[in-house]
Amino acid sequence: MRLQDEPDLPPQINIVPMIDVIFAILTFFIMSTLFLTRSEGLPVNLPKAATGQAERPAQVTVTINKSGQMFLDKQVISIEQLENGVRQKVQPQQQMMVVINADEGVNHGQVVAVMDKVRKVEGAKLAIATQKP
Repeated sequence: MRLQDEPDLPPQINIVPMIDVIFAILTFFIMSTLFLTRSEGLPVNLPKAATGQAERPAQVTVTINKSGQMFLDKQVISIEQLENGVRQKVQPQQQMMVVINADEGVNHGQVVAVMDKVRKVEGAKLAIATQKP
């Protein structure tokens, strides 16, 4: 039997255990992402060099305008000459990035034909230029 004079205590929610669980989950995700990084080699302390530069591969651009005309580094070229034109620009034992700059109105088949010709050249890597919306 309760006395009428006792005040009712309002219900309380203890959030300390919930904060502990959130921090434990956060710690798990942080630790797991640290192990997901891909290392290209063994960890070493690299020497410092003031004259060092980041090496970018040589780049050549194949442009196809809306009318279907093709250019290799701003010089008009035909699809038949494209493979030899790219092959002449590739240096031996060196990678070259070939960027395809095609107008969005160009026929899909023509772009695929250009990609096929570029893939035949050894040492040429292919990239397609796009624009952010």
